[in-house]
Amino acid sequence: MRKIYNIMNFKKFAENLRDTLFPKDITCDICGAEIFDGGHFCKNCAPTVILNDGSTCPVCGRKTARPEICMECKADAPKFRRGISVFVYSGGAAKLILKFKNGGSYLKDYLGALVADKAKTLPHCDCVTFVPVTKKRRRERGYNQGELLAEVISKKLGIPVVRPLIKKRDTPEQKALGKKERLDNLRACFEICDRQSVKGKTVLLADDVLTTGATADEVCRELLIAGAKEIYFATVASVEYSPFPQKTEN
Repeated sequence: MRKIYNIMNFKKFAENLRDTLFPKDITCDICGAEIFDGGHFCKNCAPTVILNDGSTCPVCGRKTARPEICMECKADAPKFRRGISVFVYSGGAAKLILKFKNGGSYLKDYLGALVADKAKTLPHCDCVTFVPVTKKRRRERGYNQGELLAEVISKKLGIPVVRPLIKKRDTPEQKALGKKERLDNLRACFEICDRQSVKGKTVLLADDVLTTGATADEVCRELLIAGAKEIYFATVASVEYSPFPQKTEN
């Protein structure tokens, strides 16, 4: 226990030292280059971050060629009512999320505020939750990025964070897998621990990225079993819909 405590203290010290040497308001959130215009990206990285503000699927919220339901949602509708995301998961946005996952916990304020602002386009939700991780994974990373997002969204929208689920086991590597294989990996890895927190409520599920939607579907399935009325899904980024899907990196 003392060893784990010391590791966490070291991580906190390293984060504080980084923020002192490279303040987040004068360095690019992607590459770390110096900027002094009050923005988040340098002139080289900014063009690589694509906002998901054009044509989107009205169900999953991913970028599409035309503003119509994508074929994936037509063939296998997600268990959430509607999804939204701020960025297209490519280029700079993919690097930003990778940084957020791996030591860049300070990005929660910027990214969480963006997600909360876009979530205002959704119907009112009673609470916000996130995809849980195992205790082991949380110790390794030092935090759950989905939980950090949910906490910021909670403050911005004035709704409580709830924790109705736990994750019982880590899942095998999923980068090269399709939705069906990912669902098989995820089956029975989440467990309901607090039904009352979502029973009869409209829930906002927050996460960093939507790729195949397998994780969101499995979490939503458990939330609906727990009695959630309906679920909306909000992410920092989502993979652009393509009728010819390619392997993703997440």
